[in-house]
Amino acid sequence: MSLDIASIDTISEINMDYTATIFLRQRWTDERLCFDGNKSLSLDGRLVEMLWVPDTFIVDSKKSFLHDITVENRLIRIYPNGTVLYAIRITTTVACSMDLTKYPMDKQTCTLQLESWGYNINDVMFYWTRGNDSVRGLDTLRLAQYTVEDYFTSVSEAVYETGRYPKLVFHFELKRNIFYFILETYVPSILLVVLSWVSFWISQSSVPARICIGVTTVLTMTTLMMGARTSLPNANCFIKAIDVYLGICFSFIFGALLEYAVAHFCTLHRPISKDLKKILGVTNKLFCSISGKRERSKHSGWSSPMSVMKRLFCIFDCFHVKNPYHIDNYARYSFPLSFIIINVFYWVYYLYF
Repeated sequence: MSLDIASIDTISEINMDYTATIFLRQRWTDERLCFDGNKSLSLDGRLVEMLWVPDTFIVDSKKSFLHDITVENRLIRIYPNGTVLYAIRITTTVACSMDLTKYPMDKQTCTLQLESWGYNINDVMFYWTRGNDSVRGLDTLRLAQYTVEDYFTSVSEAVYETGRYPKLVFHFELKRNIFYFILETYVPSILLVVLSWVSFWISQSSVPARICIGVTTVLTMTTLMMGARTSLPNANCFIKAIDVYLGICFSFIFGALLEYAVAHFCTLHRPISKDLKKILGVTNKLFCSISGKRERSKHSGWSSPMSVMKRLFCIFDCFHVKNPYHIDNYARYSFPLSFIIINVFYWVYYLYF
């Protein structure tokens, strides 16, 4: 057998399959068809029903059809030594198991398997005509999202309950082109994250401006995440690389919104810090005045409520921000720095591991 790949029309991640148009050529020798002469005979395709032909079928084929415009695309050629060439042009949709964990930086290996339906290995054997050179057309094939990196052929046997059957397998490896996804998803998500950082340079008193930037970037990022999943299978078993990145970007955008909420809260409650110091001062005086009583009652197991209150106020004071305006200053450096570090780890992991 030999193949010519005319085209690979679609590769669907949702249905886990690909559709290809191929020219399938089969050669075998039938001694009953020997004749005198030195020229081959080309017969009408309708005469195929009068000849013995292999019962070849495509494994994992979901649907296939033989082209019949303007006539059925069949070729029958008989040589003087009884060799028969039988070629057909078919379009088939074949299942292809895909691992989308690294999508869109993934590589997929699909196969086209040819088996004998009824004749086992005792009746017929399948061979590739010229090994890996038996398949042509992939070198000049141009796909929208993929590049054919490698392909090879193999010969094996299919074992079923009814026996062992000959099988030929054509393997081809597809690498997805990431440039489209960089322009379509990664760059817009990065720009949204950077846009959310603009609020760090806006005054905390400009509540509508900062809230508008935060909410707008969150909603836009949510829309971008939903759009990125429209062409992917709705399966929870796949946590894809693009989902991880969009989740990281969403976390930074939502974190920028929470940063303003914390900074604004601390600004509104800043006067409390002065009252807190007064309360702590009064607490210290009261604590010192009753220290004598505490010493006298130490043996009786009595614990001063003032000491407990002082500890609570000290704990509260540790979490209190003395200058809320410094929160924005810290965020201006911490957010971009952490985003860059996470990006380095992300791209290194998914590109090289």
